[in-house]
Amino acid sequence: MSNVLIINAHEPSPFSEGKLNTSLVDKAATLLEQKGHSIRIVTMQEEWVVDEQLAHFEWADRVILQSPVNWMTIPWSFKKYMDEVFTAGMGGALCAFDGRSAEDPTKNYGTGGTRTNTKYMLSLTFNAPKESFDDQDEFLFQGKGVDDLMFHMHANFRFFGMSALPTFACYDVMKNGDIENDFVRFESHLNELF
Repeated sequence: MSNVLIINAHEPSPFSEGKLNTSLVDKAATLLEQKGHSIRIVTMQEEWVVDEQLAHFEWADRVILQSPVNWMTIPWSFKKYMDEVFTAGMGGALCAFDGRSAEDPTKNYGTGGTRTNTKYMLSLTFNAPKESFDDQDEFLFQGKGVDDLMFHMHANFRFFGMSALPTFACYDVMKNGDIENDFVRFESHLNELF
């Protein structure tokens, strides 16, 4: 069984209280605990201590990032978390700096990750409809997919040596949601991976 760190990156806003992201975190925790996995949950609304957060990453062999996508990225509070926790982890907890050597400083950037036995999963909620992705005729994303949009998050986890599990996404959650079906798909997604 795995040690699973679940991070709820949602930041409450006038547009969203975060009920869907909280529900997905709760569903993941319940399902995975029933399967025998150990779970720890971190939210952006709680007070956190950098060293304790690094200990969570060292404990975990699976990380689930549950996040809304705000302005094509993660919420500001999780960016703050990354700036503080991830930066502190560069001394070895997450990576041994950036992996380059003084002898050849132009090679191997990003290969210093120390979490090489850890896998991560992005679970994302979008206001955008599914049809806006992977379609050259759609204006905004120009044929790009969800993982293209979230390349920067994949790069952050890869910087730590982690490997990706397939991404999960809920689409059009504010205007045309299908939340009950999203919950069914989410459970199936987790059952395939854990």
